Amino acid sequence: MSLHPALVFLGGLVVILVGAEVLLRGAARIAALLRIKPIIIGLTVVSVGTSTPELAVGIAAAVEDKGALAVGNIAGTNIVNILLILGLSALIRPLPLNLLSVRLDVPVMIATALVLLFMAWDGVLTRQEGGTLLFAAVIYTIALVYLSRQESPAMQREFGEEYAQGRQPVGLVPSEKPGWFAAWNSALLAAGIALCVLGAELLVASGSDLARAYGVSDAFIGLTIVAIGTSAPELATTLVGTLRNDRDVAIGNLIGSSTYNVLVILGITCLVPAGGVDVSREILWIDLPLAALVAIVCYPVFRSGQQVSRVEGGLFVTAYFIYLASLIWLRT
Repeated sequence: MSLHPALVFLGGLVVILVGAEVLLRGAARIAALLRIKPIIIGLTVVSVGTSTPELAVGIAAAVEDKGALAVGNIAGTNIVNILLILGLSALIRPLPLNLLSVRLDVPVMIATALVLLFMAWDGVLTRQEGGTLLFAAVIYTIALVYLSRQESPAMQREFGEEYAQGRQPVGLVPSEKPGWFAAWNSALLAAGIALCVLGAELLVASGSDLARAYGVSDAFIGLTIVAIGTSAPELATTLVGTLRNDRDVAIGNLIGSSTYNVLVILGITCLVPAGGVDVSREILWIDLPLAALVAIVCYPVFRSGQQVSRVEGGLFVTAYFIYLASLIWLRT
């Protein structure tokens, strides 16, 4: 007796989220062991690590020739990141901005969204374009590393507490047992990757089954339940950071993830199929432009008083639910 696709989907989501957390812990601890600066861990390892579900889904979708689901997941996730997650954070508590956001992260996020829209205009994202996105990710990361050195000691301590000390096993200092520490966390890293791959396969297969069962497209599934599900790491990181008042760490990770979703996650996904990743017309004409518009709106909002107010956060959340309702009403 086979399980209902919805149950398989939920099971795949749980597996992929557990895998992402295990992978993230292993990667962050290994980076700490190698004495990489905590702030660099937060800006790179954590941002990419929280995007691991999107990567696993993207590769699995590309292998199964479901490009609409892969691209829809990236567009949907970035819309969720900004409108829903960032909006909720500001709605709970006004969101001050004094990290790299206004200087670098938001302009790069806007440029990335616009470049993706341009690349997708012919209906396909090629391997060459994927390589270009990955090259841009390297340049962006180098810029982050350089600018992060200019952050205040207080900010660097916040990153250290959030992403280095907080992720080490209780009672174990890496320098005391580096061999055991490295082996254990390498095993965590491998286990996290394996869980993400398994969860992604379950997620993509069951998501496609649900799309067929309810007469909707793979793009719709990618834009809605897959996008919301794979955004869970960013949601958890941001809400915990908001409640603990570690705002810059959480929001820096959120905006960084939105950029890495395109540059790294979609870049790698485009390298998998020989013929590139197909982009459906509805995503090209509606969702990618909307994702770019959301990124553009962030700039004036972030510059107004160097914060996102509760009112602006409420407007972001309202805009997301209007978008979600339009997806359900017009595309099912």
